[in-house]
Amino acid sequence: MLHITKLAVGVRDIDELRGWQAERTLVDPPLRHRTRNAPRRRDEVLAGGSIYWVVNGTMLVRQRLLDIVEDTRKDGTACAALVLHPALVPLEGRVTKPFQGWRYLKAEDAPADMRDLGPVLGMGDLPAELRRELRALCLI
Repeated sequence: MLHITKLAVGVRDIDELRGWQAERTLVDPPLRHRTRNAPRRRDEVLAGGSIYWVVNGTMLVRQRLLDIVEDTRKDGTACAALVLHPALVPLEGRVTKPFQGWRYLKAEDAPADMRDLGPVLGMGDLPAELRRELRALCLI
């Protein structure tokens, strides 16, 4: 299994990504992310892989990849569409250097899903940026 990492350009936090995707799903279903180049390792990615979104320099959330199909942008240019499951899964987070396009991510190198300790620790009440800063300081 193989994953993909992608910068969520212009997105401040997970809630904003969720909002953008909800709007796109209503206007132009199914939920997908269009990219110029299709992954050559398609079968490995579709064998349970996810897209790991980098938000403000931190890998914060992932979505399961359902399919990769040929698509066309509004201007008529050909592209590939990464069809996404709508559920966003928060991650423990990892600071990531900037990059262009998307990158492959080996399953063993992927950050773990966030454990559901939020209600116990009050994590759900903290703003996303504060949680990111606390993670960067290794306090959570």
